[in-house]
Amino acid sequence: MSNLTMVSEEEKLAQFIERIEEGDKIEADDWMPEEYRMALIKLISMHGISEIMGALPEKEWVPKAPSLQRKLGIMAKVQDEMGHGQLLLRVAEDLLKPYGKNRGDLMQDLFNGDLKFHNVFHMDTKTWADAGLIGWLVDGAAIITQTNMLGASYGPYSRALQRICAEEVFHAQHGEAIIMALAEGTEEQKAMIQEALNRWWDALLMFFGPASSATTGASKQDVTIKYKIRTKTNEELRQNFFDKYIPRIKSLGLTIPDPTMHYDEENKTWVYQQPDWTEFKKIIKNQGPRSQARLNLRRSSYQNNAWVRDALAATVN
Repeated sequence: MSNLTMVSEEEKLAQFIERIEEGDKIEADDWMPEEYRMALIKLISMHGISEIMGALPEKEWVPKAPSLQRKLGIMAKVQDEMGHGQLLLRVAEDLLKPYGKNRGDLMQDLFNGDLKFHNVFHMDTKTWADAGLIGWLVDGAAIITQTNMLGASYGPYSRALQRICAEEVFHAQHGEAIIMALAEGTEEQKAMIQEALNRWWDALLMFFGPASSATTGASKQDVTIKYKIRTKTNEELRQNFFDKYIPRIKSLGLTIPDPTMHYDEENKTWVYQQPDWTEFKKIIKNQGPRSQARLNLRRSSYQNNAWVRDALAATVN
């Protein structure tokens, strides 16, 4: 490679960094460093697939919802999540064009185990309280992570998040309404919430990812912060979650399933017991309680509806 070409690439990178430092938005057709493009593809693809796979735990409760009103509410939420997933995969698709790939390839990556989805969506939903906790605490955690990226340097992702976050607020309110109704109900219903919280606690902590790249040998969070895709680390986001939800959980008379948890006034942080990160790695490798069942459902749905994609492709052509 000539020195002229090397200088040219260095100048492009310097100009790119200057743009994002000034708050400029990068668009799909703009020049971007390979590291930036790959970080975006991994993040947005995982986010999009997680929205789609995240609809499945609640979908299981559509026929079992305790009332028609609750059934309609959870059906609407499932539809929203699927829409979020398709929107994000469209954003990822633009980034994949230089590699000759599309959203169909992303679905195959999911089925092959090459594309991961959030650990929480591999878990069992055993009771109606689980459906409530997903809306209240899982979507609450998602809002914290996603609002952290509303100002992302990549314009298409930032704009997609504006819509998604607005709808996620309603999802969290929907989940909170379910939990509040149970909390104001019988002793058995209150116990149902506590039992669900006990089962979901570690998964909620894992949602934000390990505290440092040293835990996984990866540096994805460092790259996304470097390029101003997000501004806070995994641990900062987890602490934000604690700040918001620990008081709310306790206000319902629920017990945090971690006897070590307390607020350190001197350091202004929550001290807590670390979840089993070895288990986290197993779960995201599709070895969780419901990983294979949900992947099989997604796979069969994708195959059964291939005719729709074929018909649309024929119309476009």
